[in-house]
Formats: sequence, C-alpha cells, structure tokens
Amino acid sequence: MPRSQTAEVRKLTDADITKQIDEIRRELFDLRFQRATRQLTNTHRFKEARIKLAQLLTVQQERSSSTSSAAS
Repeated sequence: MPRSQTAEVRKLTDADITKQIDEIRRELFDLRFQRATRQLTNTHRFKEARIKLAQLLTVQQERSSSTSSAAS
C-alpha cells in the first residue's frame, strides 16, 4: 500500500479522520499483539501505520487549532 499524501488526508471530513484514527490505532494494537506472539510476518506495516496515524493526527490538530483561534 503506498503512503497517502497529506493533501488526500486534508480532503477528508472530521468524522472520517476520527474514524481512520481509531482504525489505525486498533491496527497498531493488533500488530503489537501479533509481534508478541510471533505471528507477525509483514513488519513494515508498523512504519506505514505510524506515518498514516501521524498525518491524520496532524491534520486533526491543525483543524482544531484553527477553529479555536478563529473563535477567539
């Protein structure tokens, strides 16, 4: 799976971003569990999931800070 660009993430709605954040956190949990039980075969998914999570959290934080500064 190619890494998504931040521009694609910015097009998502707030609800979609929140949903994807929850999904990726669950995926990371599952990956850690698989690694602990020695069932993990594709370890590169850790890096991909962390990068995607960071992109989503960054966009979410930017939106929340822009709305709070606009309200002030």
